[in-house]
Amino acid sequence: MGKGRLEAFSDGVIAIIITIMVLELKVPHGAGFESLGPLIPIFLSYVLSFIYVGIYWNNHHHMFHAAQKVSGAVLWANLHLLFWLSLIPFVTAWMDENKFAAAPVALYGIVLLMAAVAYYGLAQCLVAVNGRDSQLGTAFGTDKKGQISIALYAVGIASTVAKPWIGLLLYVSVAGMWFIPDRRIEAAIAPE
Repeated sequence: MGKGRLEAFSDGVIAIIITIMVLELKVPHGAGFESLGPLIPIFLSYVLSFIYVGIYWNNHHHMFHAAQKVSGAVLWANLHLLFWLSLIPFVTAWMDENKFAAAPVALYGIVLLMAAVAYYGLAQCLVAVNGRDSQLGTAFGTDKKGQISIALYAVGIASTVAKPWIGLLLYVSVAGMWFIPDRRIEAAIAPE
């Protein structure tokens, strides 16, 4: 089974997710720069969510570049990932609307956690189809980075009960870990 349609579909869904997020940015009700002040937290949460969607798109691209074939299980695993990514605009808007209250920040973390779990599952499905000895299988190895990310999301979600900003700080930390595309895959597919 070819992977071109899966990649094209995923790119389209991710483009729509980004479009929905930017449409949530509302124009201020004043003509002066001071009217932008209240929008700063909203803009910062948009930037964080945009970075997250960009990280997933970038790593998704690299992962499928390294994969040689896909299966029905990979198609479903990819849809699972896209489902969780499609919720990012909703949880971002809810977090903004409620001024980063504990429940919205926790739900934001839950969506990020589930997207990470889905990405990990997609990677495992691809490795199963392409083989542990494939470029992709070799690149992923034990995927410590993915496991650490999942643990940090869980801690971030739990910490929002006490202080939502701690959860946000942990979510930003995970984004920082993944900001540079996964070098394991780049190294595995680089020409020798």
